[in-house]
Amino acid sequence: MSHMNNLKTFALVTMIAIGLFAHSKTAHAAGSETILVAGGCFWCVEADFESVKGVKDAVSGFAGGKTANPTYKQVTSGGTGHYEAVQITFDPAVVSRDSILALFFRSIDPTDAGGQFCDRGASYRSAIFPNGPDQKAAAERAKAAAQVDLGQTVVTPILGPAKFYPADAYHQNYYKSSERLAVSSVGIGVKKSVAYKRYRNGCGRDQRVKQLWGAAAPFTH
Repeated sequence: MSHMNNLKTFALVTMIAIGLFAHSKTAHAAGSETILVAGGCFWCVEADFESVKGVKDAVSGFAGGKTANPTYKQVTSGGTGHYEAVQITFDPAVVSRDSILALFFRSIDPTDAGGQFCDRGASYRSAIFPNGPDQKAAAERAKAAAQVDLGQTVVTPILGPAKFYPADAYHQNYYKSSERLAVSSVGIGVKKSVAYKRYRNGCGRDQRVKQLWGAAAPFTH
């Protein structure tokens, strides 16, 4: 009988543990939201948002086009319809959706419909791809507020939901990678992190954002 009671107690404890684990997994999932944006070079958008408290992850990739599983070369060559995009996962209990979108508008040039900074062409345009009516309403509020604060017409479109295709590993965390590049447009044998900084400065991203937003620019270096 004692042995049977011990088995029952063990089974009960196991069931409680499994239930608590499942609850923890559910609670963790409920504490995340994902939003998809395009703001020119995805290395820069990823770097900016991974510095925001409450952002769990920012993944570089492509969205908005019709080509399935596109490569970087395909997208930058044109014809796929894809934007360079970043999927941002954040904890709404730490940073709100409205804050993420406000930061996004103030990290780009939302007056430019032809690309972003030195990067020109369709794949470098800015956009927001809201997932559902709540995100769409938040994006519309953020766009309207940005236009008022900027005092200029904001042309960044709010599009429909889009399938996101992550870029290959070479492009993830580029801004902080210590991997060395044999040859690049900004030097030979330099680390990706160094090449990124040289590219960002040479492209004039921060300079233009400061010119537009002044003290409201959150990520300028």
